[in-house]
Amino acid sequence: MEKHAIGELFDAMLAFDAGDARRIQHFIKVHAFAKRIGEKEGLLEHTQRVLEAAALVHDIGIHAAEQKYRSTAGNLQEKEGAPLAAAMLEKLGWPSDDVARVSYLVGHHHTYRGVDGKDYQILLEADFLVNAYEDAMKTPQIQAFAEKVFRTESGKAMLKTMFG
Repeated sequence: MEKHAIGELFDAMLAFDAGDARRIQHFIKVHAFAKRIGEKEGLLEHTQRVLEAAALVHDIGIHAAEQKYRSTAGNLQEKEGAPLAAAMLEKLGWPSDDVARVSYLVGHHHTYRGVDGKDYQILLEADFLVNAYEDAMKTPQIQAFAEKVFRTESGKAMLKTMFG
């Protein structure tokens, strides 16, 4: 896969979420945290690229969920997002195995059980780092989630640095 694939995907997501600065800001922040956690955790280059792609498109289903169900519930984002992510990646020429993995991650990014890889784990952690701030979560809620979900040393360190 070309090195510029992440940049093209970034641009495609900007266009997809055009006019929705809040969603654009969100996926950019999740991508930044996922990228750095993956680097610090020493992911293989391919796994890192898949993680970064999933971070960029993880909430691609939110508009469809709002339109279809009048809800942004996580399970609805997962349901609507996986096929949209697959379609975008296929259009950009991503390999089918990467399309399948990214779609799986998008379809599970609010599912905290059955985590089957570091890419999945890091996506959960990066999304939470951003959501905790954006949703102005209180310390007990953050601590409870962290104990239940965070597994990477890098993610735990970022959480501690951000929220104490």
